[in-house]
Amino acid sequence: MFEVLVFVYENYWRGDACPELHALERKLSAHGFEPDEIHEALVWLDGLNVAAQNACPPAPSQLESAPEDDASMRVYSIAEQDQLGAECLGFISFLEGAGVLPPALREIVVDRAMAAAGEPVQLDALKIIVLMVYWRFGHEPDALILDELCDDTEDRVAH
Repeated sequence: MFEVLVFVYENYWRGDACPELHALERKLSAHGFEPDEIHEALVWLDGLNVAAQNACPPAPSQLESAPEDDASMRVYSIAEQDQLGAECLGFISFLEGAGVLPPALREIVVDRAMAAAGEPVQLDALKIIVLMVYWRFGHEPDALILDELCDDTEDRVAH
């Protein structure tokens, strides 16, 4: 499923530039993706569209500003902790602390991670989910965050 989502992200600049799901299904099939992968990705994308329609999208300036002084704290359910795992929860916390993942988008990321197959969600998969949430709202993360989302950190050497 995640290979299909990456293909969609790379080939359609914004979520509103993406064709309807039936047309997208034909295009994905023509590119050689397996029917099961396509179906799973389209169901996931449909859920993303529903979540986005029900959310109050953040303004682009909210994604570029420093984190607000907020005394609230997100408490994750046992199911969310099991599905996301410590590494993914830490990454979400990192994005929030960096001021690039406001609460409305965080909730959509968590919702879509819960809808992803596999337990727990791997960090690379979560990064794709975050990119797809940004993509759906037409926000492009700044260069440093994009690098963090797209770079394979396993090969990095600490200086």
